[in-house]
Amino acid sequence: MGLCESTFPQLSRALRPQEKDILRYPLIIFVVGGPGCGKGTQCRNMAMKYGFYHVELGQLLREEAQRSTQRSRQIRDIMQKGLLVPTVGRAPNVVIVFDCSMETMVRRVLRRGQVEHRADDSEPAIRKRLETHYTLCEPVLTFYQQKNLLRYILAEEAPENIFAKCCSVIESLQ
Repeated sequence: MGLCESTFPQLSRALRPQEKDILRYPLIIFVVGGPGCGKGTQCRNMAMKYGFYHVELGQLLREEAQRSTQRSRQIRDIMQKGLLVPTVGRAPNVVIVFDCSMETMVRRVLRRGQVEHRADDSEPAIRKRLETHYTLCEPVLTFYQQKNLLRYILAEEAPENIFAKCCSVIESLQ
């Protein structure tokens, strides 16, 4: 088990009751979908609008994979094979699933790979990640479906339309 430190800024004033409630009962939203479905874009939008703290696991894993430790080599090997790196965390309040065609995701990720020069955005790795995503996520989605936590959003539309649907899901929780 690792040691976690707060990333919240130190305040020079006491927390308001509303702020204490937010920290006591944080709203946790999982956003699930294949590579290129728009998770990162929409999570950044939600973080800006609602003041959420956006934790992008993929970026954290890519940063860790750049280090020269045994753990980073393991992460790098798993990612280069297009597999999912195991993670753990607290149960979410809701799970938003971005539903997007494989063709759209491959096209988007190839475009992103050209812009960001990400080593894990080659077409063979993308297709393997998509295959892995569909295979490994099915039991996870079934689990959350049984708990009535899934909210599906069609992610083929324009980003602003997808974001409006995300906002509807969030506002239904409050």
